Amino acid sequence: MRIFSSVATFSRAALFAGSVVLAQSQAPLPKIPHAPRTLLLTKFYDTSDPLPAGKPGGLIRSEPFYEYNLPYEISAVRILYHSRSPNGEDVAVSGVVLLPDGTPPASGWPVIAWAHDFTGSARECAPSLLRNLNEGPLLSMYAGLGYAVVASDYAGLGTKFLYTPLDMRSSALDVIYSIPAARAAVPQLGTTWVVAGYSQGGLVAVGVAEARSEIEDPNYLGSIAISGIGEPQEIFERLAQGSAYSMLVFLAQGVKTVFPEFRVEDMLTEKAIPLYQYISHACEARLGPEPAAKEMLKPGWENNRYVKEFFTRNQPGLNPAHGPLLLLSGEADAGVPSALTAKAVAQLCKQKDRVLFVNYPGLNASTVLGNSVSEQISWIRARFAGLPAPSNCP
Repeated sequence: MRIFSSVATFSRAALFAGSVVLAQSQAPLPKIPHAPRTLLLTKFYDTSDPLPAGKPGGLIRSEPFYEYNLPYEISAVRILYHSRSPNGEDVAVSGVVLLPDGTPPASGWPVIAWAHDFTGSARECAPSLLRNLNEGPLLSMYAGLGYAVVASDYAGLGTKFLYTPLDMRSSALDVIYSIPAARAAVPQLGTTWVVAGYSQGGLVAVGVAEARSEIEDPNYLGSIAISGIGEPQEIFERLAQGSAYSMLVFLAQGVKTVFPEFRVEDMLTEKAIPLYQYISHACEARLGPEPAAKEMLKPGWENNRYVKEFFTRNQPGLNPAHGPLLLLSGEADAGVPSALTAKAVAQLCKQKDRVLFVNYPGLNASTVLGNSVSEQISWIRARFAGLPAPSNCP
């Protein structure tokens, strides 16, 4: 993804020419190591056991943080707050608030809640433990345009609680509850907010809109989903046929977390079980040579009762959206192409949601993320300006 262009061609050429001259006249310089891409999991993320009771959205603690690779003008504050697990239990969630430079408007900085894509299932996989926050250039652009960004890690990434991989519902609650926690930590935040999410986070962004009992907030103005929207069973059956089939090991972990009575052995073969045991300590499903998909998955895995219930739980369009939606999708997205998204859009339109669906021919998910910036910002500005939301539903 390339959102910004920073150095002129002439300057790069001159710099390159100068480096050639130096290389011819001097011995090679020792290589300077880069700063580590990841940050340490510090005591900030720890909580007592049991967790002291708190209301969803209640702030546990916050701290300014200075080690992210961000433009100098942007400030970062880490937050830890209360949310709820898939089973309704109190859990702690970590996240980051990014603030623009300067004096906020009288009403406070307008807020973009960011729903991140899949990063793994171990504590160390939290985006707040990455120096670039996983999508740092995009989030920096939002902040540079005068928006505060509230980026949840989701419960279990960063904190010690169980993470529920690929679960729209629980991650959506984490995003919703990040807003009051962020306001408690940073009084400069305003009351109005939108959600933007990418890939897995795109589904989470729709999940926020559909969480009606938790999202009945007149200050919530809508959601943007950048890729990732489709019927879950179709998405995962498609993944099982392609190179990303190991993601289904994470799917089994998500099903097990939501439905503890689910037997992982009913979905995964003996060859896949060591990988399943490994992923709770890693950010990738890699443990030596991977078995072929047919050697990892039991025949008929998609018809398992709990797997099907998990698919239903995560299907967009089951509840009317509270607020308008902007859905951005790439025709060449290997995981969730726009043809799958179009089917989900039809369901959303059928239930009278206000949806603007934009398809990018020939683009995959990562290029849609960068190429849709003008569409994102135009839609966001219009929401904060109180303009009517566009829709291209039939």
